Amino acid sequence: MDLSDAVMFNSSRLKSVVWNDFDRVKKGDNLMAICKHCKKRMSGSGTSGTSHLRNHLMRCQRRGNHDIVQFASRGKKRGRPPALGNTSFNQDPKEEISPLAVIKPDDPIKDETVPVTALTSNFDQRRSQFDLARMIILHGYPLNMVEHIGFRRFVKNVQPLFELASSNKVEADCLEIYEKEKQKLFEMLDKLPGKISLALDVWSSSDDSLYFSLISHFIDDSWQLKKKILSFLKIDSSNTEDMQADSIMTCLMDWDIDRKLFSVTSDGSSTNTIVSRIKDRLMQNRFLFGNGQLFDVQCLASLLNLMVQHAMEALHEVIPKVRGSIRYVKSSRVMQEKFKQMTQRENIEGPKCLSLDNRLRWDSTYRMLEAALVYKGAFALLRENDPKFISWPSDVEWEKVGSVTGFLNVFLDIMNDFSRSKCPTANIYFPLICDIHLKLISWCESSDEFISSLAMKMRNEFDDYWERCSLGLAVAVFLDPRFKMKLVEYYFPQIYGSGAQERINNISNHIKALYNEHSIGSPLASADHCLAWQVDGSSGGISSPGSSSSNRLVGFEKFLNETSQSDGAKTDLDKYLEEPLFPRNVDFNVLNWWKVHTPRYPILSMMARNVLGIQMSKVSSESAFDLMGKILERDRSSLGAATLQALMCSQDWIGSELES
Repeated sequence: MDLSDAVMFNSSRLKSVVWNDFDRVKKGDNLMAICKHCKKRMSGSGTSGTSHLRNHLMRCQRRGNHDIVQFASRGKKRGRPPALGNTSFNQDPKEEISPLAVIKPDDPIKDETVPVTALTSNFDQRRSQFDLARMIILHGYPLNMVEHIGFRRFVKNVQPLFELASSNKVEADCLEIYEKEKQKLFEMLDKLPGKISLALDVWSSSDDSLYFSLISHFIDDSWQLKKKILSFLKIDSSNTEDMQADSIMTCLMDWDIDRKLFSVTSDGSSTNTIVSRIKDRLMQNRFLFGNGQLFDVQCLASLLNLMVQHAMEALHEVIPKVRGSIRYVKSSRVMQEKFKQMTQRENIEGPKCLSLDNRLRWDSTYRMLEAALVYKGAFALLRENDPKFISWPSDVEWEKVGSVTGFLNVFLDIMNDFSRSKCPTANIYFPLICDIHLKLISWCESSDEFISSLAMKMRNEFDDYWERCSLGLAVAVFLDPRFKMKLVEYYFPQIYGSGAQERINNISNHIKALYNEHSIGSPLASADHCLAWQVDGSSGGISSPGSSSSNRLVGFEKFLNETSQSDGAKTDLDKYLEEPLFPRNVDFNVLNWWKVHTPRYPILSMMARNVLGIQMSKVSSESAFDLMGKILERDRSSLGAATLQALMCSQDWIGSELES
């Protein structure tokens, strides 16, 4: 429209603040409002109101945000909520909000009116895009949620200035966040003062695909136990185990931690060959301490779940009958009342509540069986008085249920002990495992054939675990100043009888050899005269992991060792063994103890940092009793390999950052 003959039209009635950003012009009989920023023409007649002008200003790309508070104020007076961007409601308008700031679920939400003058309009499109990507990563939302009509409408109402990107753009933002967070973790691992232990987790998906999750476990420079996921790899079913081991080694080298690896924790049989291949590669390069004897660790939770499966299989015909009995008495109010009368006649006052189990969690099945045992007499009475009740366990089967719940109760208590630990360092597991060992010995000697035969199946699983992990467990508990060698000396005679002393001496020799390696590899070795222990009269020098076979100073290290011992000087290990045990109390934290005592035991503390960081169990408390393993959600399993890894790793990194 030609406005050459249009004239400015001013009126005392134009009191709305919106007219500060519009010129009102008249051409003929028409009144128009022209935006001072983008020159867009809109209706300016008195009958049109100003709502359409205000809405335009909220979206105008050429207009700054400095006056948005005025429009929010006007909207509030008319009963409309203000449109807010990235706003701060702090008392101090200069205070900045962290991009990762969160509201805790238990924080009180105050029901109060926010003063309009407290609003500061700091909308940043790029920052908001990254906030959206972080939200999707952190909570596992699907990438295409940004294309859902409900979500788009919600965002437009909350912040009209925010331009929603496509799912492809959000994916790119997630990958950018992943790269930045990965670099931060890379720098942290590069500066670690000690070694890194690794956990190898196997995941599955609804389409039967398999994945490897590699999780690092380490003690940082402030003596805090940390856990960080490193990679999430899809397994090519056509690859051999050697090829899968190569993929993991490539990942370790990408992170530059192949020379820092101390141990690998896995589920057991399904990944044994892969772990062995990795161990062989590292041994060739002499990267492992203790000749690799502490490297291969089986997850304790996986061991317990294997033994539980044997127990469940022993009741594979009985458990359905128990479920059927409970389902029958719960079938109607009349039946529940009738069963209540049976319990009263049998004088059963047990607190247990009858309910069906969750078949995917063995602790739930245990509690169902335990409760059903309490009402065994009531079920027998119901059978005599109700001809329709035809599914019930026999007396012999009830005895089997009682025996199996005895097994499961032991495993449940032990699983709860370590899975609930806030700081699951390796020293806490030795007494738990020894208690299981003693129980199995007792069960195997039982005169009840059902108990002894079931215990023998469990013993076979346990013996494989004990052979692989008993040394690491013993070394770890030795580094607990409350026990040192005393706990080993207490349990081994009960386990091995007359052969206990030989086993105890073997543990002591391995501890001395491991200390020897840390001593030679320590930058403090020369200051301490490299006071290494001679083990079993060995005639050769001991080289540190990763050193060259042609190290010219190996003989010199041996010379220093021999001359220092002849001088009667004491090592860290001597001093540690001579001092009395630290008092036991519930508040003891072994990492705090070593943090405080590092100046006194500079070399032994290096050994403690590496050994105590071994991941003896890699199962969280939430999934400790699961029988199905870890399953990837459908939305995630459909993603490309790079995007899936970025989302899974970033979720762990951002989540742990928020928790800390």
